Amino acid sequence: MNPFEDMRIFCQVMDSGSFTAAADQLGLSKQFVSRRLMQLEERLGVRLLNRSTRRLDVTPLGQSYYESALRLLGEVEQVEQGIAGQTTEPRGTIRVSAPLSFALAHLGCLLPLFLQRYREVTVEVDLSDRPVDLLGEGYDLALRIGTLEDSTLIARRIASIRRVYCASPAYLEERGTPLRPEELHAHDCLPYGHGRQVQWRFEGPGKPLSVNVTGRMRVNNGELLRDAAIAGMGITYLTTFIVDAALREGRLVPVLDEFCPDALTLSAVYPQHRQGSRPVQALIGFLRERLDSAEGVV
Repeated sequence: MNPFEDMRIFCQVMDSGSFTAAADQLGLSKQFVSRRLMQLEERLGVRLLNRSTRRLDVTPLGQSYYESALRLLGEVEQVEQGIAGQTTEPRGTIRVSAPLSFALAHLGCLLPLFLQRYREVTVEVDLSDRPVDLLGEGYDLALRIGTLEDSTLIARRIASIRRVYCASPAYLEERGTPLRPEELHAHDCLPYGHGRQVQWRFEGPGKPLSVNVTGRMRVNNGELLRDAAIAGMGITYLTTFIVDAALREGRLVPVLDEFCPDALTLSAVYPQHRQGSRPVQALIGFLRERLDSAEGVV
């Protein structure tokens, strides 16, 4: 096996966190992966990983080797993709992670159009609102909404996503329409997520304000919160792609519009070694083309 293959195996072990997970990703046996890394260490004359029964710890030299190998492998892939791209269309399989509600609202109609344009590309999509580990779980690309954590991943903006505070006309008629964020203390709210305390953030005149909100129902799914708001159970705060239809039909009414925070950013994030992947870049370009409207708001 050539040195580049040893680099790939070592990088996959680092990304996956174990020999077993790396072997599964590479389609190799755990014993083969372990043996190749031992031979790599013998050839280099250094210890790259400290092994124990429970975990792998990278040595300082191993970390340096990993960073250099990742960069070299990315450059090799970019060269190969560039040469292949002169004569062929993007091809290969892309593993994508996307938020559930966003995917149902947009990807159901967009991905078939993408696959019609790029006939040699296959897409595997996992719908989940949890923050997946791209490297450890073998994803090529993830779509994420909101502020991104600092990481070695590459991020590209796709579009902006607006949010709105809203409630049903029946609820507002019975409980009154709040005119300032502080008035939410007297209202039933329908917050997204879990936890004892949920804060909604407001902008507007003066400094930003955060208000603790409570209610009888709290869910980590926007569609359920939208339906609860339509049923008159309280005020909710959701992205427009979830509530747009209900707002147009009058089943929900916006409130506190002048205090809404700035739009969220929809980003595509991917590992550095996928920067030269033509299928990944083709999908990012396609989503930007279709979702980034004149106002840049989905």
